[in-house]
Amino acid sequence: MIDSPNSSLVELLLSTAVTAAKIAGSVLLDYTRSGFHIEHKSPINLVTDADRDAEQCIIEHIRAQFPHHAFLAEERGREQGSSSPYLWIIDPLDGTTNFAHGYPIYCVSIGLEYCGRCLLGVVFDPSRNELFTAVDGQGAHLNGHPLRVSDTNDLGNSLLVTGFAYDIRETPRNNLDHFAKFALRAQGIRRTGSAALDLCYVAAGRFDGFWEVRLNPWDIAAGSVIVREAGGRLTDFLGNELSIYGQELVASNGHIHDAMLKVLNEAASHR
Repeated sequence: MIDSPNSSLVELLLSTAVTAAKIAGSVLLDYTRSGFHIEHKSPINLVTDADRDAEQCIIEHIRAQFPHHAFLAEERGREQGSSSPYLWIIDPLDGTTNFAHGYPIYCVSIGLEYCGRCLLGVVFDPSRNELFTAVDGQGAHLNGHPLRVSDTNDLGNSLLVTGFAYDIRETPRNNLDHFAKFALRAQGIRRTGSAALDLCYVAAGRFDGFWEVRLNPWDIAAGSVIVREAGGRLTDFLGNELSIYGQELVASNGHIHDAMLKVLNEAASHR
């Protein structure tokens, strides 16, 4: 049985993640001024040298404090061989397509999983200097101020957000059926291009609900903690407890969650 980290260790873990996120955010802003090289993983899935450099900075900073911890990062994958109960789950640039086009909706996302549970999350938006943080059992914050999900209790009055996977052109499970259904039920739908920020905006009450398919752990590890600690609800499309490895996500203020699940399963039944 592994003991839970004490409060002083949790404080150090959080401060390390915050500093790493801010360092990476500075790297991204530097690249917006100096320029960057773009590569294509697939026709619509991009990676830049900004992604790779920001990721390297994050890992180097965390490893200097915690040399034996494990890492799962978007660009380099999961490091093998570590038996540590701590797994840092990193997206150095969530919203790469936005970044590449000069559209300032992107962020750094750093989550920490401890013994299989997401312990803390840090999401930093360098364009707005907005730092979202949360620690399990300690609430969620934006630049040090407490966050709380919205009070909207009717789907028809809700502002929702979603996203589309990079393989939208190849897969029938492309979220377009869900989008069409929600477009007729909600007050409005947005697509920002950054799942991590979408989750933070649910936590902040800017969005009332978020759903997406075909996500990766680094897309949602940090944001899921922030939503949970802001009083929101997170499940898969069937209402089961969220797994960050499951590729289905519904996040909401809780009040409209069941209504969202109903719409998602209506869409599924008509495929």
